Amino acid sequence: MGDTAMTAFLGCCSDLLQTLLEADVSSDEMQAPVLDTEDAWLSVEGPVSIVELALEQKRIHYPLVEHQFVLCTILYAIMRFSLKSVKPLSLFDSKGKNAFFKDLTSIQLLPSGDMDPNVLSIRQQFLVKVVSAAVQTLCSSQKAKEVSEEELFPFEKGKNWPALAADLAQYLQISEDVIKRHYVCELYSYGMDHLGEEAFLQVTDKEVLASQLLILAGQRLAFALLHTQTKEGMELLARLPPTLCTWLKAMDPQELQNVEVPIATTTKLVNKVIEHLPENHGQYSLALNLIEAVEAISS
Repeated sequence: MGDTAMTAFLGCCSDLLQTLLEADVSSDEMQAPVLDTEDAWLSVEGPVSIVELALEQKRIHYPLVEHQFVLCTILYAIMRFSLKSVKPLSLFDSKGKNAFFKDLTSIQLLPSGDMDPNVLSIRQQFLVKVVSAAVQTLCSSQKAKEVSEEELFPFEKGKNWPALAADLAQYLQISEDVIKRHYVCELYSYGMDHLGEEAFLQVTDKEVLASQLLILAGQRLAFALLHTQTKEGMELLARLPPTLCTWLKAMDPQELQNVEVPIATTTKLVNKVIEHLPENHGQYSLALNLIEAVEAISS
């Protein structure tokens, strides 16, 4: 199988496992159908009807299918985004590995309780990679309108990878909020602030996110003042408070995926940061200085 066919196949497998899980949940709420057969058909011989075959199937073991679904979705993400140097089985402990590829109706010993911190660290790194790759793909597809994402991958129309990564985080015992915060930071890093504002609403710990975004705003400003080296920029830099100057010089704009962001957009970002930082926060005064600086540049 080629790369594209393999990716499509894994996507279909992932959907099939999810359908099994949903069917198992809904089967608890539904009564088994009663198969009435007319007398004239009782003497007829032939293959068993598909409905009877379906009713004879054993019920799946839900936790085991969920476990397989997680592995399948991980493999799908690796193929979909061509993620390098990811070893899928390193994301599971020995119990988890032993439970794979068993009959889906069988009861298996699955991981429970505390997970090895090293495995958790590998899992978090993987989910962060998936989110970064998803945002990069989104950004490049918006720039290059020649081939749309749907034309390249018609089988995954409407697939929301960042949301899927956050769902996987729950299964993999990783903080969902860490993944959501990384998604917001990536959107702002690519200069897609309009999408970042929407995703911001989904984050629980907005204070931590605000302090992460403050760094991002600092990197943007450092590029505008220190790396473009305009006369006006140098004059403004001389008027800034020394603590802010020192902090800006420590910023590395190369960490940003897009430095060409209008200063008015960055002003909105800094205002958002101030809105979500409490006044007793260690970086609050820095954020206030930063808003003065961006307003001075824009005027």
